[in-house]
Amino acid sequence: MGNGVKESTARVREDAEAILPSPVSSKSDHRQVLSSLLSGALAGALAKTAVAPLDRTKIIFQVSSKRFSAKEAFRLLYFTYLNEGFFSLWRGNSATMVRVVPYAAIQFSAHEEYKRVLGRYYGFRGEALPPWPRLLAGALAGTTAASLTYPLDLVRARMAVTPKEMYSNIFHVFIRISREEGLKTLYHGFTPTVLGVIPYAGLSFFTYETLKSLHREYSGRPQPYPFERMIFGACAGLIGQSASYPLDVVRRRMQTAGVTGHPHASIVGTLQAIVREEGAVRGLYKGLSMNWLKGPIAVGISFTTFDLMQILLRHLQS
Repeated sequence: MGNGVKESTARVREDAEAILPSPVSSKSDHRQVLSSLLSGALAGALAKTAVAPLDRTKIIFQVSSKRFSAKEAFRLLYFTYLNEGFFSLWRGNSATMVRVVPYAAIQFSAHEEYKRVLGRYYGFRGEALPPWPRLLAGALAGTTAASLTYPLDLVRARMAVTPKEMYSNIFHVFIRISREEGLKTLYHGFTPTVLGVIPYAGLSFFTYETLKSLHREYSGRPQPYPFERMIFGACAGLIGQSASYPLDVVRRRMQTAGVTGHPHASIVGTLQAIVREEGAVRGLYKGLSMNWLKGPIAVGISFTTFDLMQILLRHLQS
């Protein structure tokens, strides 16, 4: 009788130990989250800084009714450099960093967590998730990051399309918007942002993870070389941005409506105005060719930096 009770108690203790996270496991999880946050922040900062002049030029065309062409885009870059100086090409990049660093940190960290959660649910390791959960992990990560950092994205867009005299710094943008247009303006354009982030982040992470998985399967090497990661990231960026681009144009138009003369309108109203004034293809895909240049570069740098930082931090921890 006594032995039966002891055995039963021991089994209960073993079951509890299996269910409850141990202090060592919890500490390891915290390290993984911090590692993902740090790697993601650096990845986002490097990627966005590298393509900031192209990004600013794209936004200027997106929010205006000017016809886009590569020649006009590079002419705009050149005259901006002549009239305002070299560093003006990075105008708004400080606001971009304030947004991108937390955005990328949250997105990459959330993606790792969603992979782990979905991996446990489906009985797979994060890297070997089936296609649909792999797509879902990316979409959820992008949505989480966008929801938490959206006002900073709006501020960055405002700074990119206005002269220096209008807004002196990031805080000045927040103050003027809250005074002149109301606090709710800080989330103007949020719906098309989330609708665009779901296919963009979902397809980007899905494509990158799928290409890495195929590489492991056919090359026999556990890790791709850095230049291969760049290529995989470039493909991911090309597919993700092409799928979500019309919503990106709508988002920018809604974000900058208060300073470009366009009336504040709903998603449908903004779409109709763009199509009516500029045509469906020319208006909704304005600047896409520049995105095909900057997008793959930025996403390639971002994914590659994140992976290499993760590998480095794991080596340092061990």
